Amino acid sequence: MLKIEHLGIAVKNLSNSIPLFEQLLNTPCYKQEMVEHEGVETAFFATGVNKIELLQANKPDSAIAKFIEKKGEGIHHVAFEVENIEAEMKRLTALGFEVIQEKPKRGADNKLICFLHPKTTNGMLIELCQEIVE
Repeated sequence: MLKIEHLGIAVKNLSNSIPLFEQLLNTPCYKQEMVEHEGVETAFFATGVNKIELLQANKPDSAIAKFIEKKGEGIHHVAFEVENIEAEMKRLTALGFEVIQEKPKRGADNKLICFLHPKTTNGMLIELCQEIVE
């Protein structure tokens, strides 16, 4: 793993949360993006080499909607940047980690993504991210 790529934070309302995080982080939101297949709208902030991703559900049955209903707003996942997501998925699976999906999928911010199940990572949802080079 190369670095922490971003922290994902589940929020109820981006319209309220974006100004709050702009003030908190003293930086503007640089990108908003809808990820239809995940049922979320995202907003990104850069703070030096670090990024924060806010996630708002746009479908009541999305993973973010269920997360907020169960746990409330807060840290949803930690994302790690990897060079080769498929190789990293194989490596981690061989070590006993459970991947949530069999193949990486397209995520926000021009990334291929895969999640590791929290039951195999001490209760924390982990996302693997690889930059898509087109």
